[in-house]
Amino acid sequence: MLTNLHKLGTPPENSIWIVGAARSGKTARLVEQFCLWSKTVKSLPATLSSRGRSGRRRAGQTAPAILVLAANGENRLELADRIAVATQAKYAFHSTTPFGFFEQEVLLFWPLLVESLDLRAQFPLRLQPETELELAARLWRRELDEGILQQTGVSPNRMVRRTLDLLQLAAVSGTPREEIPSILEQGFALSDGSNSLWTSMGELLERWWEWCLRRGLLTYGIVCELYWRYLLPNPAYQQQLASRYQAVIADDVDDYPAISRHLFDRMLDRGAVGAFSYNRDGGVRLGLGADTEYLAQLENRCQSVENLDAKAGLVPEIGDLAVSLAVNTEGFYPLGLTLPGSVRSLETTSRAQLLRETAEIIVDAVKSEAVEPQEIAVIAPGMDAIARYSLTEILARSGIATESLNDQRPLSTTPEIRALLTLLALVYPGLGRLVDRDAVAEMLVILGSQKHREAVETEDSQPNNFHLKSQIPNAKSIDPVRAGLIADSCFCPNVDRPQLLAITVFPRWDRLGHRAARAYEQIVEWIEQQRLQQQERLLPSPIALLDRAIQKFLIDDRYLACDRLAALRELMETAAHYWEIQGRMQRVEPTNSSDSETIAQFIQLLRQGTVTANPFPVGLEGPAARAVTLANIFQYRSSRRAHKWHFWLDAGSPLWLSGGAATLFGAPLFLRSQLGRTWETEDETAADQQRLRRILVDLLSRCSVLYLCHSELAVNGQEQTGPLVPLIQSAVSCQQSGIQHSAFGLRHST
Repeated sequence: MLTNLHKLGTPPENSIWIVGAARSGKTARLVEQFCLWSKTVKSLPATLSSRGRSGRRRAGQTAPAILVLAANGENRLELADRIAVATQAKYAFHSTTPFGFFEQEVLLFWPLLVESLDLRAQFPLRLQPETELELAARLWRRELDEGILQQTGVSPNRMVRRTLDLLQLAAVSGTPREEIPSILEQGFALSDGSNSLWTSMGELLERWWEWCLRRGLLTYGIVCELYWRYLLPNPAYQQQLASRYQAVIADDVDDYPAISRHLFDRMLDRGAVGAFSYNRDGGVRLGLGADTEYLAQLENRCQSVENLDAKAGLVPEIGDLAVSLAVNTEGFYPLGLTLPGSVRSLETTSRAQLLRETAEIIVDAVKSEAVEPQEIAVIAPGMDAIARYSLTEILARSGIATESLNDQRPLSTTPEIRALLTLLALVYPGLGRLVDRDAVAEMLVILGSQKHREAVETEDSQPNNFHLKSQIPNAKSIDPVRAGLIADSCFCPNVDRPQLLAITVFPRWDRLGHRAARAYEQIVEWIEQQRLQQQERLLPSPIALLDRAIQKFLIDDRYLACDRLAALRELMETAAHYWEIQGRMQRVEPTNSSDSETIAQFIQLLRQGTVTANPFPVGLEGPAARAVTLANIFQYRSSRRAHKWHFWLDAGSPLWLSGGAATLFGAPLFLRSQLGRTWETEDETAADQQRLRRILVDLLSRCSVLYLCHSELAVNGQEQTGPLVPLIQSAVSCQQSGIQHSAFGLRHST
């Protein structure tokens, strides 16, 4: 064990603090340190690490593991893979994220919490954010209806989310939940609410806390408070923690919550060693729970400090200049500015024209082999649906794929998901109010898009012709026009049992074509079979029905794009979680509610636009990996990727000042350096400028060619006057004066 190295005659290890900008080699240095520590204890009776990525102990190993932490799930997978490659997978370790670790420890040591908090002995279940929101809204229904929980201009659902976020912010900052009202009162000084509102929020959160723990339900905020406040101080747990982990490696701690430092301090106090990487220009999650300044103080616990001075990308050339132009509040800019040829400006009048010309430049660059698609990233402060669709469609015409980073859209925006929800309402009784003519027509188009082998074989029995036709992807047997005609004549609305009638009810059904008629008959026949099984209690659950429908209509003998498959995975994971929670609620507080009522709540939950949690990340392979990346600023910085070419879309937008990511309500008040202070306008201005500086330096570190894509008018028709306008004007001036020369031979618009 590392804590016994001195007794064994081996020099004691020192904790290491590694500071550097993006792409300066911090992660590589951590991997190197992991290899060194592994070799250091190789000759000891027990190896340093005993847990792998799966968390299982290897036979004959009793020594604790190295704990390896990364800021998020995607970074965790990459770091774990790099360590495995560097060590040839000879040494096991435990890889996770900070919250993943907190949750794992709370679940693993739940008996200690049951004993210390006098809880009911039941296995806890973690609530997903969408389920958490729904249950809290139910619990606080009276306060919402009576206006007790209300702020001007804030919807009830948003008010519930704000209140729950306060519990989360307090938990990750290491602040007792009882202090939330006083922190809000001191911080906002009556500017965003009233003392009675803050008091009500505190009381509702206390009720929510007790309500969840009585039922064994955990949320992000509850998990974090249970860990730092009740589990981490427990002597029995501290002993277990010290015996399990001798070392900790943490990458990008500038994105960690404050309670991560509590964990690190405990581990270091108990003799563990640590290696931590820190980026002064990081802090991507600042405002969403991270406490960059507080984690920076961890440097004082490290005996060795390494500064990696390497600057990547365009930072050495224009980093200081870009920051000066964007953050200069006095409005004075130096004369004679020159920008390198690697910085270009694309200006248009309208945003629609901007999207088109941006896509055309990308197409020209790829066709001329100046750059590969996977070396291009289009980044915007807010990558809206219009931009994603326009860029994707234009690039697709030239055979260029796109990848949207963590495209967190409501599930109900996916046609396949809407079709499955309509199918649920047609199979289970009492859901007729959730089905209308348009929904049925859309369902027929989606479910009737599979390749019907029976129909094809009937029309042409030649094997060769059948083989050729069966290769046509997603051949539409029922197009939107036919679907509308069928829905008008064959859909019979009913509150209890809406029905799809036989195709012959349509007077001119023969005009629909054999393939469309056959596809419709198969859908109706399948629905009737499922109804019959549901009545005979042979249909296990709505989840089973969704799975059957997906197998039958959506992935049987057809190709689905990665984003569609991801949406289906999200739906199944969300449904499984939803019914698991409903099962727990029924066991704790039995009610007479039927399956149909639960299904109705589930359908309404998704249709109201709830954004569900992303499924487990899976890397793209094959042709899909050669794709242009589309992302907003927050998503791109979180992924910590780098691309040769950057296109900063909507470069003139004022949203660059906020980084495109909404800060949680009250987030600045829970920073350790801010506790007990009033959040003034000057603080807000300084925070925005610091954020913009970090964004510019971070993004410039991740590219070697930059296009500033700017339209004079935004989508709403207003003039764009964002903080990057001086930088754009400098680039335009250089282009017009001939100072800047293009090395790419591409067309440009000024």
